[in-house]
Amino acid sequence: MSAVKVALVTGGAVRLGRAIVTDLAGAGWTVAFTYRSSAVAASELAATLGQQGARTVTIEANLDTAESWSSIAARVQSELGGLDALVNSAAVFPRTPFDELTPARFAEVMRTNLEAPVFLAQACARMLRQRRGAVVNIADIYGSFPLREHLAYSVSKAALIAATRSLAVDLAPEVRVNAVAPGIAMFPEGYDQPTRERLLARTLLRREGGAAEIARVVRFLIEGAETVTGQMITVDGGRTLVL
Repeated sequence: MSAVKVALVTGGAVRLGRAIVTDLAGAGWTVAFTYRSSAVAASELAATLGQQGARTVTIEANLDTAESWSSIAARVQSELGGLDALVNSAAVFPRTPFDELTPARFAEVMRTNLEAPVFLAQACARMLRQRRGAVVNIADIYGSFPLREHLAYSVSKAALIAATRSLAVDLAPEVRVNAVAPGIAMFPEGYDQPTRERLLARTLLRREGGAAEIARVVRFLIEGAETVTGQMITVDGGRTLVL
């Protein structure tokens, strides 16, 4: 690995992506991260981490376009000289009732949640191979246990889990590819306290792990698991044991 470790995190300005960027930067990584509409949050994060001595590169990008995948990889190469880790965190989580689902809406979700991670990995493959790097995809327990009225999202995450295994095969032996499947990691902002308590009561541990815990698992897969590939770590407080 290069003396200066470089990571690329998609959707890194807010929520889980932000926690991953913060954790990696705190561990000494140089981090490039993408954002779509969260320019203020991205700027604030870069400034905060810069004050702590970390180097970051913010990249405004619409991950739904094929042109963005190659341009993101090219910018990382030109500005940072290579890549050690790719974390595909950006995703959309729309409610898509089956009776209202359209081909266009389904394709839109798959474009962001599946195609972008796969083809960004393809765009970054040469850099990752050169440094014997790693890819971590942020999956979801709903990829294995579908959520009602979220068919498109659940299918996209199931496909991303399968893609993780396939990428592990195709990028071996130089690059490791794994996934993390959060359960209750970070509640959506609109969830009120009774809703949060009701959902936590469905887990074995009765507590929210938080985005920081997911970030630590991501870093473990990048730094501390040199012979682990094609696997998925579920972080859900035991939720999937009592579904």
